[in-house]
Amino acid sequence: MWRRSFSATPGQLTKKKWDALVIGGGHNGLVAAAYLARGGLSVAVLERRHVIGGAAVTEEIVPGFKFSRCSYVQGLIRPCIISDLELGRHGLKLLKRSPASFTPCLDGRYLLLGPDQALNHSEISKFSRSDAEAYPRYEKQLERFGRFMDTLLDAAPPESLQGDSSFNDKLSNKLHKSAFWARCLRQAASLGQKDMVDFMDLLLAPASKVLNNWFESDVLKATLATDAVIGSTASVHTPGSGYVLLHHVMGESDGEHGIWSYVEGGMGSVSMAIANAAKEAGAQIFTNAEVSEVLTEDSSSVKGVLLADGTRVESSVILSNATPYRTFVELVPSNVLPEKFVSAIKNSDYSSATTKINMAVDKLPQFQCCNNTNHSGPGPEHFGTIHIGAETMDEVHTACHDAENGLPSRRPVIEMTIPSTLDNTISPPGKHVINLFIQYTPYKPSDGTWEDPVYREAFAQRCFKLIDEYAPGFSSSVISYDMLTPPDLEREIGLTGGNIFHGAMGLESLFLMRPVKGWSNYKSPLKGLYLCGSGAHPGGGVMGAPGRNAALVVLQDLK
Repeated sequence: MWRRSFSATPGQLTKKKWDALVIGGGHNGLVAAAYLARGGLSVAVLERRHVIGGAAVTEEIVPGFKFSRCSYVQGLIRPCIISDLELGRHGLKLLKRSPASFTPCLDGRYLLLGPDQALNHSEISKFSRSDAEAYPRYEKQLERFGRFMDTLLDAAPPESLQGDSSFNDKLSNKLHKSAFWARCLRQAASLGQKDMVDFMDLLLAPASKVLNNWFESDVLKATLATDAVIGSTASVHTPGSGYVLLHHVMGESDGEHGIWSYVEGGMGSVSMAIANAAKEAGAQIFTNAEVSEVLTEDSSSVKGVLLADGTRVESSVILSNATPYRTFVELVPSNVLPEKFVSAIKNSDYSSATTKINMAVDKLPQFQCCNNTNHSGPGPEHFGTIHIGAETMDEVHTACHDAENGLPSRRPVIEMTIPSTLDNTISPPGKHVINLFIQYTPYKPSDGTWEDPVYREAFAQRCFKLIDEYAPGFSSSVISYDMLTPPDLEREIGLTGGNIFHGAMGLESLFLMRPVKGWSNYKSPLKGLYLCGSGAHPGGGVMGAPGRNAALVVLQDLK
C-alpha cells in the first residue's frame, strides 16, 4: 500500500492553472494542501519520490518488514490538526507506549520511565531517593513551560510588514502584533517571576547545567539529556541545548501530555491520513513529479513550476515543503531573490550528525540486566525508547566530541525503538522491526566516506556490537538492515545536509529568526512563494504546524 500512486495522468496536472501548488508531499506539505483545499482552492501536491510522506514515511525495504525510515515516534502533531482534519477517521491509529523509556546499565541495573508516576518513583529510587522526589516537580515545571510555548506554535510569528503596504495593512499588522505580545505577557504573568527566570535559564543554559541543578543520578541525567541533543550536532554542554528538553513534555497522544506513541502501520500512516483528508477536501496529489525550477514573471512573482521531465504547471501561489536551501537557492533562478536574503539562507546551519538504521530481526533483544526468563514475548523494557551507549552525560559529550573531530562516535549514542512490540502490521509473526537513531556521524568523516560500502558496514557493526554489550547475541538476530547516513538523508529524502529539522533548531534559528530574520511569516521576497516545511516556524518534528500556519497565511493573503 505504501507504493501506491496518488496521481492520475500528467494531463490532469497541466489542463488548468491551479490556485496553489505545493512542492513536496511531506507531512507539512500535505497539511498545507488539506487546509488550502478546505478553503476552496484547487491544489496540486508535487512529490518527487514514488511515495508520499517525506521523512514521515513507511517503506517495505526488506520483504515483510515495514520500516518508518526516518521519523519513528509520534507526539508532536498539533491537536488542532488532528481535530480539524479528522485524522482518526482517515486512518490514524496511535499506539501508546508504557513504559516509555528504558536505559540498561552495564553494572546490571536499569531505569524504566513512563506515564506511571508510581513506577517512576520506584525506578528512580534505585539510583537516588532525592531524584525520585524531584522528578515529578521537574516534569511539572517543564509542562508549565510547554503550555507557554503552545501559544507560539499555532500561529505565524508577529513579523514586520515586508515591502510596500497600504494604511489598512499597516494598521492590521500593528494590531496583530500588539495582540500577540499582549497574549505573551499575560502568559508570562501567569507563570510568575520565579518560573520565568527558570524558563530563561532553560532557554539559554546547556542541558547539562539544567539537569545537574535538578538531579544527582548519572543514569537519569543521561537518559533525559538525550532529549536535548536529539537530531542535532550539539553536545549536552552546548549553551541553549536545554530548550530541547521541552520535547520531553511536548509529546501528546489523545490529549495526554508527555506521551509519545507508535503509529499503526508506521509513520507513513500519519502522512496517509493527512493525504486522505486533503484528497477528500479536493486536493490532488502527484507522485514521481519532481520540481526542477520555480518559474517567475519578470523576476517579481511566481507563475508556476517546471518539472524534471519538462512539464510546466501553472499557478500564482506556490508553497514549498522543501528545505529553505533547496527552495531559495536551488529551485528559484539566480538573481531573482535579494542577495542579502539568499546569503542568509546559504549561511544557515544545515549540519547533521544523525544516522538512522532500520532493522529486520528474528527475535527481540534480551537485555542481561533484566534477567528475563520469558524469551518469546516483549517485556516492559521493549515497549519504549531504549537508550544505549550513554549512562552519563559525559559519555554523550565524548560521542559528540568525536564527531567534532571528524570521526563517527567510537561509542555512539543510540535510541532504539521496537514498534512491532505494539504494532503487528509491520513485521511477520515472531519477527520484529527495530529502529536505531544514532549520533554522532559527521556528513564528511575525516577517516573515510559513507560512499564506501566497507566503511558503512564497519560503522553499522560498531553499533550492533555496542548493543551486544547490553543484550548479548543481538548481532546474530539481524536479518537485514537499511542505513541512512547524513548524505543518504540528503539524497533520498531531500534533507539539506542530512538535517532532519530542515535546519538547526538553535535559539538563533527559531521563531522570528526562522528561516532567516525578517521572513518568519512563511512569505518570501518573491511574491506568491511561501515556505511551509520544517525550515519555517515553529520548526522540525512531525508537527504539521508550519504547513497549517503557512496555509492560513496564504488564505488570508488571497482574501
